[in-house]
Amino acid sequence: MDYAIKIDHLGFAYGDGHVALRDVSLAVQSGAKVALVGPNGAGKSTLMLHMNGILLPGSGSVTVCGLRVDEKALGKVRARVGLVFQDPDDQLFSPTVFDDVAFGPIYQGLGEKEVRVRVDRALASVQMCDYISRVSHHLSVGEKKRIAIATVLSMEPEILVLDEPTAGLDPRARRGLITLLRTLPQTMLISTHDLRMVAELLPRTVVMDHGEVVADRPTAEVLADTALLEAHGLEL
Repeated sequence: MDYAIKIDHLGFAYGDGHVALRDVSLAVQSGAKVALVGPNGAGKSTLMLHMNGILLPGSGSVTVCGLRVDEKALGKVRARVGLVFQDPDDQLFSPTVFDDVAFGPIYQGLGEKEVRVRVDRALASVQMCDYISRVSHHLSVGEKKRIAIATVLSMEPEILVLDEPTAGLDPRARRGLITLLRTLPQTMLISTHDLRMVAELLPRTVVMDHGEVVADRPTAEVLADTALLEAHGLEL
């Protein structure tokens, strides 16, 4: 079976001794769209930061696109895994939208012509071509979220890892973002509290709590299990 993500017995503790992940194992097939849910402090963000090597395993292993995530492979891993943070201002720091979206391809060493092609393609994917000369920090939250996604799409990743993509969006922007995510072909791991989005977009749901995977089932089964949701601070 072709796995885009394979996590085996992953453990991690921060420098202050807080254990954030406990023996986490998870496999995601290429092209799958998977929800990661649980209360605040469950370990979801820590797990996501392992996907492209911002954090490295304390024990166990993480493999993405056949590459083991370690210090030797960080460049190749980060070219394959696009991480989109909850706050788009954490990713948008350049003078214009073009500069933000071009940053990754330039860092990869691509030529000017190819960079332009990548930027145009990424902005088209998120339906933001008309914003190419705009100043990123003048945009709405929904617009910024789309541009943040474009900044990783320009690097042509195989996997998208998104943290709370619908947080802070009004209903129209939320609907537009869900529609966008449905059309993108990449493997997706999406951490969210938006269980209505999960029901609509993500066929499989992984529930985490206290640094552990406590359930990994089809989304319909998870959302129908009221006792499970209540036990782990979740509600529709």
